[in-house]
Amino acid sequence: MAEIFNERLLYPSYEIIGGEKFMSPAANLDHSGIISRLVTVFSNYFLEHKSGYVFSDDVDVHFSDGSLYKPDLCVILKSNEKILANRKAIYGAPDMVVEVLSHSTRRKDLTIKKDVYEAQGVREYWIIDPRAKIVSVYLLQDGKYFLDDEYILFDDADIEEAEWLKSKGEEVTIKNEIPVKIFDGLTIPLEFVFSWGY
Repeated sequence: MAEIFNERLLYPSYEIIGGEKFMSPAANLDHSGIISRLVTVFSNYFLEHKSGYVFSDDVDVHFSDGSLYKPDLCVILKSNEKILANRKAIYGAPDMVVEVLSHSTRRKDLTIKKDVYEAQGVREYWIIDPRAKIVSVYLLQDGKYFLDDEYILFDDADIEEAEWLKSKGEEVTIKNEIPVKIFDGLTIPLEFVFSWGY
């Protein structure tokens, strides 16, 4: 145990954002679980389709503006594998990035990081809020992000209310799956993203 602790002190995890170095705190279990489940989905997809790579937050992503990020999850398509730089690190824009909001990263994920991902050409950016159980999906179009959609995990009471509103003629849409826009045919159940011990 002491060896692991000492190794973490020798090689601390950090990001370079706007020229400034930030230490990266360890993720909590909810945060880590969300990323683990998403890695599983993408890994299985790539195992079947042989079309790309998925990496979690232990990988350095170097951008041309000098930023060094450790996204919670990034996806690189085979057509973009030149950025894998001999399997040492990622040098360039992943095709997709996922960040899970936490108290310490929320502001950077929603502003600075989002702006850099946009400027560097990350085609699809997911921001996951584990407390509100919302996934916000941004897509790049003409060099700018637009909010494609937000996916909210409703509880049973919300679903009952939605069904009641539908019965009264209201238009209510509940989206249970998130389509991954950089792929054809890959959707991820919203309940799976936010499940505990699934």
